[in-house]
Amino acid sequence: MTIANNSAYYEIDPLSAFSERGVDYAKYRPTYPPNVIDTILRELGEPSQLAAADVGAGTGIASRLLAERGIHVWAIEPNTSMRTAAQNHPLVKFCDASAEQTHLPTASVDLITSFQAFHWFNPQPTLAEFHRILKPSGRLAIAWNQRAADDEFSVEFDRLVKASMSELPTTKPQNSVARILMSSSHFGRVRRHTFTYKHELDLVGTVGYALSKSFVPQEGAAHRQLLVDLQELHARWADERGMVSFVYHTTLYLAQPQHGLNKLRRLFSNWLIAK
Repeated sequence: MTIANNSAYYEIDPLSAFSERGVDYAKYRPTYPPNVIDTILRELGEPSQLAAADVGAGTGIASRLLAERGIHVWAIEPNTSMRTAAQNHPLVKFCDASAEQTHLPTASVDLITSFQAFHWFNPQPTLAEFHRILKPSGRLAIAWNQRAADDEFSVEFDRLVKASMSELPTTKPQNSVARILMSSSHFGRVRRHTFTYKHELDLVGTVGYALSKSFVPQEGAAHRQLLVDLQELHARWADERGMVSFVYHTTLYLAQPQHGLNKLRRLFSNWLIAK
């Protein structure tokens, strides 16, 4: 895979980036704290009456969290490896589709979520598609788990993982989402929330978590060196149970669809700013 300097993630083929990583992703990627889901669902109404589209659903980690609250979920995921590794849930239906073309009916969902995935979408056509399928009373929720920059173990893990990668986009996935949402004519009332979460893994899980990442080599000298480095790191940081803890800050952005007069006001406001 060749990555141009300053490439955005959505300019890279996510189907090849996550090929054959679904099993490790399903087993070892972190979940999301319950208060994230609580915040997303607040004031949306009775969960059993809601329909959601979880876009870039991966192996369905967040889709199942929503379904466990009683929500009917369309899990939109174009990667076969990820869909195949997903655990079944009676309220989750996986769809082979993309963020830019979900193939869902217009105004058909009360909630759109994207967990750890929005950076893989082309933002302008994606937000237009989100606006199309979302009910006027609906909500958009975009979230990332970010390893804490002040946690020494997480920082060292990041250093080893990045050292194994020969290529990596220079843009940080979550840096531009607020700007993209604020400048969109399709969405308004953007709010940001932050939560803290810990994820425990044994040695097998730590290695599997690293290998689930899109640009980590799956073979060769760099792959073998990473395995050695991770074993040494785990040995130094593991507790008496053989577990290490990753500390995350989960960042959540919420936004509402803009319609009619509100959309015109937003466009006019943007025009005045541009003047």
